[in-house]
Amino acid sequence: MPSFTHEGRQLAYTVYGEGPRTTVLLHGLLMSQKMHRPLAKALARRGNRVVTLDLLGHGRSDRPRDMHAYSMTFFGQQVLGLLDHLDVDEAVIAGTSLGANTALEAAAMAPQRVRGMVLEMPVLDNALLGCAIAFTPLMCALTFGEPIMQGLAWVTRRIPTGGLWGADIALDAVRQDPGPSAAVLQGLFFGRVAPHRDIRRTLTAPALVIGHDRDPVHPFSDSDALVGELPDARLMRATSLLELRLQPERLTTEIGEFLDYCWKPRRRARAAA
Repeated sequence: MPSFTHEGRQLAYTVYGEGPRTTVLLHGLLMSQKMHRPLAKALARRGNRVVTLDLLGHGRSDRPRDMHAYSMTFFGQQVLGLLDHLDVDEAVIAGTSLGANTALEAAAMAPQRVRGMVLEMPVLDNALLGCAIAFTPLMCALTFGEPIMQGLAWVTRRIPTGGLWGADIALDAVRQDPGPSAAVLQGLFFGRVAPHRDIRRTLTAPALVIGHDRDPVHPFSDSDALVGELPDARLMRATSLLELRLQPERLTTEIGEFLDYCWKPRRRARAAA
């Protein structure tokens, strides 16, 4: 798997397809770039160059145990570092949950380099209580129960998946050393979740926001509110957080058509104006 050096640490990535239209796909919290492999292949078949990235502390990228190495702004900088490494001037940045917030951070830091955004399940103001309830016990387990979690990781590494994509994704989060995973959660817990709403209102890149109901960590109200904040955004309701994973045809088609929209020549002329 190729990698590049950012701030002295190695970050792993994979490229699907080729051509001038680059899209970066970003994974969710404690997941890896594997979660977007089917979507990356589908979008590459539509003529896009798609790059999946393991953010620091995830997948095959370096995983320091220092909580100060992790923040949403650092993740945004890593995406821009990937574009520099690939010699890409601008790209569509797409992500799920943590990846969606990272896309917002990258757009806030370098709006001229973001051609568009696909934001699935953003985690914003209305998700704070749900995140605290969901992730505080996990952070405590990874931190204070590290020996037990190390044993669980050792066991799950020996479970064969037979190449089943869904099983790999589910097990990967448990297979990793719990120490760095705890540091990731600690760094994010004490940092900002996303750019402030006043900053979000200045992000003029076209955005496709995908939300769904019945998830306190990714409430639909956050997706709905984000569409109202972004100057050029459209909202798409998914049936569940699993739709893009288990029945991806509808959402994949919509995402592919949105990428076509982002790369129309008139978008470049409008940005220049």
